[in-house]
Amino acid sequence: MKKAQKITIWLLPLIVIGGLFYPILGYLVLAMMAVLLVMSIFKGRHWCWNLCPRGAFLDIVMPRASLNKPVPKLFARQWFRWSVFFAFMIFLVFRLSRSGGSFAAVGAVFVGMCIITTVISVILGAATKHRAWCAICPMGTLQEKAGKVRSAGSK
Repeated sequence: MKKAQKITIWLLPLIVIGGLFYPILGYLVLAMMAVLLVMSIFKGRHWCWNLCPRGAFLDIVMPRASLNKPVPKLFARQWFRWSVFFAFMIFLVFRLSRSGGSFAAVGAVFVGMCIITTVISVILGAATKHRAWCAICPMGTLQEKAGKVRSAGSK
C-alpha cells in the first residue's frame, strides 16, 4: 500500500455514502476528473496507480475478496476500452441533461456515477483480479490517451 492511498481511500466512502445525504459531494468527483486530466498530460496514468480513491480501495480491500482469475483479454482491446468510455460519457451527458441544472442535482449525478462504477469495480474485482476495473476505467482510458498525446508531441 502506498502512503497516498492511506489518505485517498477515504474519499471513496465520503462520496459514495456521504453523497447520498449531501449530493454536492459529487463535485469532488468532478474536481478529481479535472485534476487527473491535467496531471495525465505530464504524468500519464500516475493518478490511477497512486492517487485514485477507487484504486486505493481495490488495492487495500479487494485482494481479500478476489478470485484472482485472469482479467478478460477483451479488457485490453482499445476498441472495447473506448466503447466503455463513450458509453459512460453518453450516460453521464444523459443524466446531466435530465438533472434540471440545479447545483445539488448535478452533484447527485456525479455521486450516482461514482456509485455505479464502484459497484462494477467490486463485481469485476471479486470475479477476476482485484484491479480489473482499472483496465476499462473511462477516466484511466482518457488519462492514458492524454499522456500519450503529450509524449508523442515531444518527440
